[in-house]
Amino acid sequence: MSVETPVRAEAQAPRSRAFLSLVRAFGLTWLRDRSQVFFNLVLPGMFLVLLVSVYGSNEAPVPTVLAVGDAPILDTAEPGEFEVDEAASLAEALEALADGDADAAIVEDGLSITVHYSQTNATGGAIALDRLEALVDDANVEVLTAAAGEAPLLDLETSAAENNSLQPVQYLAPGILAWGIAISGVFGAAGTIVDWKRDKLMRRLRMTPASAGTFVGARITMSLLVALVQTALFLAIAVAMGLELSAWTWFAVPLVLLGTAAFLAIGVVIGGIAKTGPGAAGLSNMVTMPMAFISGAFFPLAASPEWLQWVSVISPMRYLNESLQAVVVRGASPVTVLPEIGFLAAFAAAIALFAWKTFKYDEL
Repeated sequence: MSVETPVRAEAQAPRSRAFLSLVRAFGLTWLRDRSQVFFNLVLPGMFLVLLVSVYGSNEAPVPTVLAVGDAPILDTAEPGEFEVDEAASLAEALEALADGDADAAIVEDGLSITVHYSQTNATGGAIALDRLEALVDDANVEVLTAAAGEAPLLDLETSAAENNSLQPVQYLAPGILAWGIAISGVFGAAGTIVDWKRDKLMRRLRMTPASAGTFVGARITMSLLVALVQTALFLAIAVAMGLELSAWTWFAVPLVLLGTAAFLAIGVVIGGIAKTGPGAAGLSNMVTMPMAFISGAFFPLAASPEWLQWVSVISPMRYLNESLQAVVVRGASPVTVLPEIGFLAAFAAAIALFAWKTFKYDEL
């Protein structure tokens, strides 16, 4: 036993050095490839800035107001100033405000008027509140003018409805990060495998002391490190644009690593199919771009057709997006995202097994 242990340790040392050397070599190769640096680090940040600017500039010029019972004050509004609907009860109206289906609710009881304004649709709620306050002020001015200050005035109270809102940066950041992780994993793995085949690296690998497992493990490790750097840089940009990180933000690390593993597995399958670099890029685009649109990365899934919502249940990007939003933005405990973690793990394992069974090491 005393003889075998040093021998075993000596055998493991060269493997460790070979592994670290390969990780370093892959890292330097990645840094020299400006296109990969751009797509992995710069492009997601550019999309975040662009989409937050677009969504953040949208306004609702005609706010929707729910009337709970009779609200004569709304009869004094100009045509087209409000879109008025009726609500059966205040509870129903408040639920609609929390869900973002209306901008304000008004309850008028004699001379008492209460306006509940939305925080979910922050812009629409503010516009509705301002216009309703103006209506009440105008009505009181008319009363004062007609009755010389002797008639009773309307009494206005305002209340902010429950805030279930996400600001544009809060909603978009997790989705764009998930999309960036997908691009990095799928494109990186597919392109690398095609390059290995083209350069006949598989054949050369058999002539080196390093095993195939060491070689592939080093490449995967480098991809995971890139994903962590990508996440840190992206979150820094998001914070600069107003994103407030929760106490559970650190749990984004295992989520990103798990998501990267799932998308690397997809990239391996594509790399095994594609014959050329452009072919690998085309197939990768065919996977990642539609996946982004069916996963709620750029707009809410609730706004999508029902059939598209059903299709999204097989997309790993959806679960990475939802889990990141839960722990990074909403501050939910990691326990609440266990279903998403389970799907990502099962998906990564299933696709990796499929890639291993179907991959051909024959060079081009």
